[in-house]
Amino acid sequence: MATSEKRINKLPVSMKINGVIFEEYVEPRLLLSDFLRNLGFKGTHVGCEHGVCGACTILFNGEAVRSCLMFAVQADGAEIINAEKLSADGELNDLQKAFRKHHALQCGFCTPGQEISATALLAKNPHPTEEEIKIGMSGNMCRCTGYHGIIEAVKEIANQE
Repeated sequence: MATSEKRINKLPVSMKINGVIFEEYVEPRLLLSDFLRNLGFKGTHVGCEHGVCGACTILFNGEAVRSCLMFAVQADGAEIINAEKLSADGELNDLQKAFRKHHALQCGFCTPGQEISATALLAKNPHPTEEEIKIGMSGNMCRCTGYHGIIEAVKEIANQE
């Protein structure tokens, strides 16, 4: 962070986002979701801005969290993964392929948050039951598809050996 970039009423933050370190000066009240989007990470969607819909879900030091409920300054020193990191070199990962196969998306607005939540769930419990999947995905709302395809996509990955 160059000293010339420092502005009055802004604080320095440094965090690793999708494997790249970003150092910026931010206003203390800037939401983490807005910070990520301002950096160009459009896979972090902003829906309700109250932590209810789950569209802004990211992995924050390995835990699924709502980025609209945090300030960017609270993420100083954190490691963040958002949906854009799930695919490698433009290729869908297995979970994303399962979402496509099971029609677990329609408009796509909730999909990044759904995929991050499923990624976190499967990291903690690689073989969850259907009930555990429903509970693990309950923090993400979808207005288009219902939840059957989403549950089926996660079940497919959970049943892979």
